[in-house]
Amino acid sequence: MPFITAPPDAVAAEYAGRQPAAWGAALPGIKTGIPSHAKRFALTFDACGGPGNNDVDENLLSFLVAQQIPATLFLNKRWIDANPARAAQLAANPQFELANHGTAHKPLSVTGRAAYEIKGTATVREAVDEVWANHERLTALTGHPPRFFRPGTAHYDDIAVAITTALGETPLGYTLNADYGATSTAAQVNAAMLTAEPGGIALAHMHRPRSGTAAGMYQALPALRANGFEFVKVP
Repeated sequence: MPFITAPPDAVAAEYAGRQPAAWGAALPGIKTGIPSHAKRFALTFDACGGPGNNDVDENLLSFLVAQQIPATLFLNKRWIDANPARAAQLAANPQFELANHGTAHKPLSVTGRAAYEIKGTATVREAVDEVWANHERLTALTGHPPRFFRPGTAHYDDIAVAITTALGETPLGYTLNADYGATSTAAQVNAAMLTAEPGGIALAHMHRPRSGTAAGMYQALPALRANGFEFVKVP
């Protein structure tokens, strides 16, 4: 389990001036799968926060609760601040684990590198702050530090991966992109989820109730469960 190896100022000082050599969503040091015995599969849902992204897909969450399907929920600090009561309810539900989706929903970079036209954090200090401000927010909300971090767009450079780990969180990626930023239709979400393989991690979104995510999950998750899949929080 991750642990704090240094305070944020010390981490910023340690990595100052280092230049990245790699960029992506599946670099060494990023967790992209889980133990695959018994057809286990992890569901993760991001709440990205910010203008136009602070809604809650209550139909999706109600479905997960009704079907007793656990999930790891990656909450951005802006989303938590816009939905404090709902965030507290989710924190109190043992079916879910809350994880860190950053402070301003930026790709985690030390050079400002962008992904999907979203500019990344521009310096080591900004990368540290992108992780740490929401680390503190989630710790206050749940009573314990978050175990996992996924940046906006799920993209990191290799220095940012090391920074995240030094701050005591495991960088998390995914194996299956279920809804492409909540832009997919229900049919597309269903089709993507039906390609799930044991040991995988699905990336989807829980902040766009008018998207096809919930309707696609309604179709796919019971079918996968009937096929022997067991849904789990990221272990």
